[in-house]
Amino acid sequence: MSLGILMLVHTALDRAEQVARHWARAGCPVVIHVDSNVAQATHDAFVTALSDLPQVLFSRRHRCEWGTWGLVAASQDAADLMLARFAGVRHVYLTSGSCLPLRPVAELIAYLEARPETDFIESATTADVPWTVGGLDHERFTLFFPFSWRRHRALFDRFVRLQRRLRLRRPMPPGVVPHMGSQWWCLTRKTLQAILHDPARARHDRYFRRVWIPDESYFQSLTRLYATQVESRSLTLSKFDFQGKPHIFYDDHLQLLRRSDCFVARKIWPHADRLYTAFLDHPETAATRQDPNPGKIDRLFAKAVSRRTRGRAGLYMQSRFPCHGWENGVTAGKYSVFQGFAELFHDFAPWLAQVTGTQVHGHLYAPERAEFADGQTVLNGALPDSAAARDANPRAFLTNLIWNTRGSWQCFQYGPRDTPDIVWHLARDPNAQISVISGAWAVPLFTSGAPFADLRAEAARLQRAEHRVLDQLRSPEAKARIRIWTMAEFIEAPMEPLQLILDEIAPAAARRPAAPPEMADLAGFGQFLQTLKNQGMHPYLMGDFPVNPQPRPASGQTRRPYLVKK
Repeated sequence: MSLGILMLVHTALDRAEQVARHWARAGCPVVIHVDSNVAQATHDAFVTALSDLPQVLFSRRHRCEWGTWGLVAASQDAADLMLARFAGVRHVYLTSGSCLPLRPVAELIAYLEARPETDFIESATTADVPWTVGGLDHERFTLFFPFSWRRHRALFDRFVRLQRRLRLRRPMPPGVVPHMGSQWWCLTRKTLQAILHDPARARHDRYFRRVWIPDESYFQSLTRLYATQVESRSLTLSKFDFQGKPHIFYDDHLQLLRRSDCFVARKIWPHADRLYTAFLDHPETAATRQDPNPGKIDRLFAKAVSRRTRGRAGLYMQSRFPCHGWENGVTAGKYSVFQGFAELFHDFAPWLAQVTGTQVHGHLYAPERAEFADGQTVLNGALPDSAAARDANPRAFLTNLIWNTRGSWQCFQYGPRDTPDIVWHLARDPNAQISVISGAWAVPLFTSGAPFADLRAEAARLQRAEHRVLDQLRSPEAKARIRIWTMAEFIEAPMEPLQLILDEIAPAAARRPAAPPEMADLAGFGQFLQTLKNQGMHPYLMGDFPVNPQPRPASGQTRRPYLVKK
């Protein structure tokens, strides 16, 4: 009878009865507190069901609401009853109705008997461990909290703001240093008696009654005043998600729970029949088991939290998609965007596909349709070429395309004629490699042979559109790999920037292409630009093109070539 069990129960009373009988069969007295919110008839039936066990008692009922004093009061009364009725108890273990013993009770009793003076309670100062998730840390001790956070949240928040504005500060009881930790502790009889029978208990209770979430600070703080040896850890396995809510263990967590070597775990799903059968009806014994070590499974929980909050790059999930900023990246993999290349070079897309081995699309955001590679109308993942479907959510279209073709580098063209709603998403995507030849949109106009009045209007429109695109690409917040050349500077030595781009796309096959793509005939292009200027339109994005370009110098006047040795 060296170990006594306190159980705080508010639901799933059938499971609580099953666990209470398990503790009692091992010789442990059990004191149960049933939440006063439980109907009286249900409570009476529960008491009757356990009436055949004389070592199972029931304490005075309190209303136990999360974050309120009722949980502490319930623990106090249950502990008082345990100490008064069972003199042989040397350790008192606080559990809940959703807790489940994972190891034979005899192993727990032996573990505690080997440590008769040790109190197991997670207890750390807020200054040293800022672990609070989405709530208050040190202010829970310095402000007043008369309102329930769950039932009167608006009043709760307004009163906190008022106290901050008035700079109210509650004095701490003399000698008490605020500590926080898990609600689920295992304390020695000596320490528990000192806390409950302290002459200053009324002052301590009065103070902690207005502390926020006192069940995580009352015993955690007062234990430090009386304990001989404190092990700042709980013997109960209890994991929390990124929102501070406890993880629930299901049947498929059986092996994980066994691997933890912990004595007790919470919260167990009430319908996890496999868990209750495995641990209550067929408990395993292992002489070589080590100390409880929940850290052995921390990696799995950390991975689960990461997957829940961040997910996989470029894959939106229900939990994150509606929440801006929760998504993990814009896309799932690297890709290349080319602006002006298809206008300057003949058959640029086939040449690029041949040289790099990538999938090269046309203008995916063209007004008429998404120009998939090889004339496809539907791409991987049933992605259609419909402009209406694409423009309903241009970003999701890009995300789906990269996700559905992951493992294969995608390339596509973009231009000032295309939908502008995607540009900023491209600019802030670290996976994007964006190469721009500004002003190259003028080449198709130059070769079209259309009436000049129409060409001038179209040139002005395209230049305004490209100017807006470049402004977004040059933003300090842009994260993509962005290169911008004016058309004039690009055509001076086109193979150098092309090779730079190719090396990034396919570094393993980095080599100079056997032949460059065929460039459009630009004879007379300078005069075309001058004519636009003469008509009042100023084409500045393509750089300085001479009206009458001079012939290239003779071969004897060129610079000597040089080799770079690696």
